Amino acid sequence: MKIRSQVSMVFHLDKCIGCHTCSIACKNIWTDRQGAEYMWWNNVETKPGVGFPTQWEDQEKYKGGWELKNGKPQLKLQNRVEALGNLFSNPALPTMDDYYEPWTYNYGDLFNSPLGDDQPTARPISRIDGQPIEIESGPNWDDDLGGSNIYAANDPLLDNMSDEDKRRLFSIEQLFYFYMPRICNHCLNAGCVAACPSGAIYKRAEDGIVLINQDKCRGWRMCVSACPYKKTYYNWLTGKSEKCILCYPRLETGQAPACFHSCVGRIRYLGVLLYDADQILDAVKVSDDQLVQRQREMILDPFDPKVIAAAKESGIPDGVITAAQRSPVYCYVKEWELALPLHPEFRTLPMLFYVPPLLPVLSVGQESGTQRVENDLFSSLESARVPVRYMSRMLAAGNDELVVKAYQKMIAVRLYKRAETVGDVTSDEATAALAKAGMSAEEAEAIYQLTSLPNYQERFVIPPYGREGDIEEVYDPQQRKAESGFGKRQSPHRGL
Repeated sequence: MKIRSQVSMVFHLDKCIGCHTCSIACKNIWTDRQGAEYMWWNNVETKPGVGFPTQWEDQEKYKGGWELKNGKPQLKLQNRVEALGNLFSNPALPTMDDYYEPWTYNYGDLFNSPLGDDQPTARPISRIDGQPIEIESGPNWDDDLGGSNIYAANDPLLDNMSDEDKRRLFSIEQLFYFYMPRICNHCLNAGCVAACPSGAIYKRAEDGIVLINQDKCRGWRMCVSACPYKKTYYNWLTGKSEKCILCYPRLETGQAPACFHSCVGRIRYLGVLLYDADQILDAVKVSDDQLVQRQREMILDPFDPKVIAAAKESGIPDGVITAAQRSPVYCYVKEWELALPLHPEFRTLPMLFYVPPLLPVLSVGQESGTQRVENDLFSSLESARVPVRYMSRMLAAGNDELVVKAYQKMIAVRLYKRAETVGDVTSDEATAALAKAGMSAEEAEAIYQLTSLPNYQERFVIPPYGREGDIEEVYDPQQRKAESGFGKRQSPHRGL
């Protein structure tokens, strides 16, 4: 057993309000530089929808992630022989049109236009070549347009879904959407790491964060194609690839990443997971419907004395083990089984998990007052605004049972607390709901507390770091603030 520690995340989609504060926080710190204008290491998508870049979930088009061939995982993009040819021509590489051409406005026109009867306007110009452009898309172009026949109808997840499910999705009286924040998943079996010809991408041993060595990167862009989540970007100015670094300089000083810290809805949780690295290969060989459960089995109990002893033998410090025992991610993913990985069928073993949004219709407003739609707790899932099948294709590789189980627990917690605080649910109904969901009142209360009333220290359990301590005492951070972003020790150049 080879135990490793991994900084992992949970996003609670039922709490996301789509304010994009996380995206702006990341943009202002990391990607406000020339060549990085179109990069959104953190973006918030409206689902159903095509996402950013357009239809990133369609791996028949982009060839990201892994697939099983002869019982062994292989990159969908290429094998070793094909990798040489892809260096010269990579048809699976996203184009600027799949993202958007970044623009600004010629504000000088507002001040330098001659006097006249017309109101001067600042016309949009490209931030790449400075020429006037027609704006046709953007990073969240379909924001709040879930259910529309223009954008949501092109969602790759709707392929092969039944006509009845599609009818329910686009019925105006059942129209719905929810927000999907996305960052790099810092996967255990990262496709970008495996595809990089120059070996520039690596996982940090102490926390599993996936980084790109800017000195080694040669701009081959295999990482862009191989990442099925399209969270690696190419800087057109420097000729280097860049990606989310999970704000590791902040983590090393005990601070949460910028997008986590600024989250208005407090949907984000961060903690450490202990996992058995020897199980990675076996975990990606199972069938699609077993991927989530197999990934959960890799995650080890930080309270188990055998795991603690093996972790210490592997060199994991006591402070990291203690942080793993307090991790909110462990509760959501392993203990309560509420959080699910995004598209586990890509077989990258992502370390960002999502609690699905609670979208069943439980009550409606009538002239006589609010009335319960369903008398039975779980029959509401059958008439949910979002079909369970849609959520399972996104978060469980098509395994409806896992999504239903998570929803059952979430609804049971809701009814349990309504019986306690509002009184429109009887205690018998609440007890029956908990029993059917297979949970106790203590577990329901713990879920409620961590979901609704967590403080900063409960949401972000950051492990102790021992890096860069001496440098911080030497350099004034205010003097180096202007260099925030990516620095290089060598001038950028292309080729071998």
